[in-house]
Amino acid sequence: METGARIDYALSLFGVPIRWRTRISCWEPNIRFVDEQESGPFAFWRHTHEFTACGDDCTVVSDLVEYREPLGVLGAMAHRVFVAKILAKIFDYRCDQTIAFLQPQK
Repeated sequence: METGARIDYALSLFGVPIRWRTRISCWEPNIRFVDEQESGPFAFWRHTHEFTACGDDCTVVSDLVEYREPLGVLGAMAHRVFVAKILAKIFDYRCDQTIAFLQPQK
């Protein structure tokens, strides 16, 4: 990964294919990286991933997601009805997977 790298996603939402491209706008190894939408489902998307060392064997991983739905009032309504719930599920899953990946193997 490096500043300027692009990532292409092919997603499906309720059976509708969605193409999404993000660009890494900031890359500070072991500290943070930021991906920003170049094209995709949102009017605006910026996702900051931060890593904070807490002692010798602990790191806090945090996310700041800034976004704006497209389509004005319709987008705001979609956010209230289902977008917020979908995003919460995505980040809950990501948290669970990160924890599982980092746990010592037995």
